[in-house]
Amino acid sequence: MQRQEIVMNFGVPPSNDDLLAIARDVLASLPDELTAHIEEDLALEIEEFGNDTLMQDLGIDNTYELLAYYKSAKQLTPGVTKKVANDDDALVLFRRSILDYWCETSDDLGELVRQVMIEEIARNFEYPDDIIDEMTARHHQGVL
Repeated sequence: MQRQEIVMNFGVPPSNDDLLAIARDVLASLPDELTAHIEEDLALEIEEFGNDTLMQDLGIDNTYELLAYYKSAKQLTPGVTKKVANDDDALVLFRRSILDYWCETSDDLGELVRQVMIEEIARNFEYPDDIIDEMTARHHQGVL
């Protein structure tokens, strides 16, 4: 299988559209273990930060600590579910938090987004940490 890479050099911080393009590429190549759980049309959303209600519900004080959130159509807020789901699930990536982490680590932005997405989706489906670490490492090495 040929691996496709996107080379991006940014003179200005990556925009919402830039992050969305990276996330779409990652979504198309997620580990099989995760794609079995998500809808093929999982919505991707880019927001600057998590809102105050979400931060409070998750018990997070620093908005920069929340990089992504898997929003289930069946879940109104963490711990509260609907009986009927009319909407699709969505993975929300928080742009400013991701960019701040990217600046701190100097990691490849595409690899960082890939890791964030794998971890958030896997945690939503209650994968244990050791399996998440293995999926992230395997995916990072290009072994899909």
